[in-house]
Amino acid sequence: MSAAPLLAGRPDGWPKAVLFDLDGTLIDSAPDIAAATNELMAQHGLPAHSLADVRAMIGNGVSKLVERAFAAGGRPLEGGALDDAVAEMMPIYGRHLTRLTTVLPGARECLAALSGAGLKLAVVSNKPMPFTRAVVDHYGFSPFLAAVQGAEPGIAKKPAPDMLFAALAGMDVAAEHAFMVGDSAADARSAKAAGMAVVLVRGGYSLASTDALGADHVLDSLEDLPALLGTMFARA
Repeated sequence: MSAAPLLAGRPDGWPKAVLFDLDGTLIDSAPDIAAATNELMAQHGLPAHSLADVRAMIGNGVSKLVERAFAAGGRPLEGGALDDAVAEMMPIYGRHLTRLTTVLPGARECLAALSGAGLKLAVVSNKPMPFTRAVVDHYGFSPFLAAVQGAEPGIAKKPAPDMLFAALAGMDVAAEHAFMVGDSAADARSAKAAGMAVVLVRGGYSLASTDALGADHVLDSLEDLPALLGTMFARA
């Protein structure tokens, strides 16, 4: 996976940064998330959800995951009851971060290639910040990253652009000099709202067809991203 052509022919050095989603883009965390979700379901006397069903619940953060899981279990929650269930979920989730999760093909090599080409890289995830940091550390992504932005109070989660702006500020890079790589509608919408180009990777957790989400480019694998960058922005 060569990094050599990435910045060639671009006197302005564009792009300067690449922001990556985490779940469904760099890692397949659905098995761990399903295990955590079903542990919570069991504590409330509700039936377990299949892995496929939990995959469809992922996106927009832990609160939405819990809300969807209880609704699918026939016990919808809202208000304080939902808040209590989310609080109960957090330590369970924290025990299921790296037991069953796997790195997606080409993810680590892609980060190494882009970082080696002089690009600043960040992970931007709706996963809570402590869990996001734990995951990127565990799977060896951290040495390639200039910023990590997980969910935290006061910053609206994707599909709002706020988390992307926070990561860019941490790297001192303007939105017009960066682009987003993800797998879902939330990634596409947050990037567009931030004024950034977006590349989506098929096979993640999107309910809709990845090709229908309005991305600038769609890839089958992160293994294809460095080569794409050699041509995608050649005239940027």
